[in-house]
Order: sequence, then C-alpha cells, then structure tokens
Amino acid sequence: MSRPLEGLLVLEFCQFLAGPSAGLKLADMGARVIKIERPLKGEAGRQLAIKNMFVEGDSLLFHTINRNKESYAADLKNQDDLNAVKELIAKADVITHNFRPGVMEKIGLDYASVKALNSRIIYATVTGYGNAGPWATKPGQDLLVQSLSGLAYLSGTADQGPVPFGLSVSDIMCGNHLTQGILAALIKRARTKQSVLVEVSLLESTLDMQFEVLTTYLNDGKKLPQRSYVKGAGHAYLSAPYGIYETADGYLALAMGDLNKIAAAIGCDISSLFTGGNSSFDRRDDILEAFSETFKEKHTKDWLEILVPLDIWCADVLDYKRAVEHPAFGQLGISQSVQVSDSLEIRTTRSPIRIDNRKLLSSKPAPKVGAHNSTLNQEFNIQNETT
Repeated sequence: MSRPLEGLLVLEFCQFLAGPSAGLKLADMGARVIKIERPLKGEAGRQLAIKNMFVEGDSLLFHTINRNKESYAADLKNQDDLNAVKELIAKADVITHNFRPGVMEKIGLDYASVKALNSRIIYATVTGYGNAGPWATKPGQDLLVQSLSGLAYLSGTADQGPVPFGLSVSDIMCGNHLTQGILAALIKRARTKQSVLVEVSLLESTLDMQFEVLTTYLNDGKKLPQRSYVKGAGHAYLSAPYGIYETADGYLALAMGDLNKIAAAIGCDISSLFTGGNSSFDRRDDILEAFSETFKEKHTKDWLEILVPLDIWCADVLDYKRAVEHPAFGQLGISQSVQVSDSLEIRTTRSPIRIDNRKLLSSKPAPKVGAHNSTLNQEFNIQNETT
C-alpha cells in the first residue's frame, strides 16, 4: 500500500517521548525516519523504562515509540561525524530535535546554519517552555509541565490537593502538535519551495489541551476550578450528573443528560435538589451524592439494561483486561506485533489512522544504535572513517 509520506526523509535528533512519538507518526504514514544518536549508548530514552521492562537491552517504552525507524550513530562533537550528519541534512526533508535552547547553536546545527545547508528543510523543534523566558532552561519533563500548567488541579476531588494525570499527557499532546506542525509546513513548502521553522513546547501543548477550561477561567472573573467533594465526579466545570459511580459490583460512567429523566429511570428523588435553572451546577455535589447512593443498589449490568434503552449516555467502566478482551477492541484491531528478532516479538499499538480504508501497520522493530551507519554511508556516499 502506498502511504502518504513515502519518499519523505526525516532526521530525528530527539530523545524520550514527545519528539520520537512524532517521528513514529510520520514513519507510520510512510516517511523514512532516521534517528541520529550518540554512539554506543544511543538516545537517553533507551534506558527510560516503564515498570522496569526491557527488551534486548532497550526499554520496552523505547521499542514502543521508535519502531519503524533507522539509527545513525554520530558524535556531534566529532568533526568527521558532524560533517557526515551535515551531508544527511543536505538530503533530508525534515529534521526534528528537542535539545534545550542553545545546544544546537553550539553544535552549529541551529536553524540558520541548517537552512544554509538545505534551503528546503523543515526544521522542527520541541522545547519544554519555549526558547526564552524564566523557564527556558528548566527541564522539560512531563510531570513538571503538568504541575506548572494548572492541569493537576482538574482531576480528583476537592480535598485531594493536586492530582497528576496517569499518562505522559504533555509529551503525547506535544508530539501530536509537532506532527501537525510538520505536516502543515510540508504543505507550505510545496507552495513556496522554501524552508519552514516549526516550534512547539510541552507547556504550550499542555495549556492548549486545556483550552475549554482555561477559556472559562479567563472569562469567568478568573475563578479557580471547583472540583467536587464527591468521589468519581468527572469534571470540575461540568454539572451533575457527569461522573463515575460505584455500583453493587463495579462502576458506571454517566455523561451529561436530562437529570429528571435519569432520576426517574433509577428511582432517585432529587426534586428538592434540582429545581431547574442553575441548580444542576449550584447543587452539583448534592445531586452527585444522591445518585451515588442509588447506583450502589444494583449491579452495573442491571443499570445498563435500564439506562441504555432510554438513550441515556452511560457505559461500564472497564479495566485493561476487560477492555482488551471486549469484541469492540478486537473489531478495531488496534494492536499489532513487532518482530524484534527471529525469536522475539512484542505486542504494541498501531497507528490509529486509516488511509483509504487500510490500517497503517508495521512490524519493523526499533533499531539498535548505529545499526544503519554502513548502509546509509554507502547509500548517500558519505565518507566517514569514524563510522
């Protein structure tokens, strides 16, 4: 199957999650992505593990976001290696990096220098907090960015204090934004035939992700979000009944809906609490509490059999085991196998994008450090004695 980015050459000077996840998206859409890594140890993400899981010396996390790529090992402080990389840059369409501000300038691979080597290059950068300002040199780490962006005050209950999100959401969203910026830049370059600079930051991505609630804050007299005191409440800015409720044997998610209709369906009298107007907001916690007590009386399955036929938006709350085993998961085919070696494969997710009704699958594993130096030197006629 022809993929939309076939023929595109991307050089990835990135580590950890945000930049490499963008590279993965580009690779899945057909781009040729070459990681530029330090010799021997490679990029730092090779040793960044979740649950201390490693596959053939590299973290499972690294394999997850660096499949379908090649690796070129180069010491950028070594002039021969740097010259070799510059030869690759001259032939590339895109380069990405997430070094702190000033690092690429010291190496001589800042935007102006790279543009002099390749006038059509898309130069895409990820920083933690932008290139200037009081936080410019601060470590761009996901939990720190969550904490500095206000995000930690949206989840959990009012008496919990700040609650971090259980995913690297800043990295993931920033990787998505980097991909979007690169694709937009490619369209602009196709019109102008000129280089384009793309810049994203973890902080800006995390703030943008909160556009609904930040807009509310900025236009509501700058009142802070008011999380509910009721366990399971789903949103600091939404009214009852939005949330997750404990049942007799599990949990039930209930989205927005007609409160009177829901109350009648489950047999919960809220007539003294919900009196129309703003009472679904003003009496949110009281209504949530009343519903919480009622939902404990039946099993989740029983509630679903009552609510679903009434077109009330609700769902079972599944853990990974039940979700993965559900027919809906199998129908989507969201997982795939990656062949790490002749005797070893790992299961991971695939690209969520379909092109012309076809899934973007790839069994090509993450590369070993410098695995493609010889091949690339020969292909691009690079003379480099150190590689």
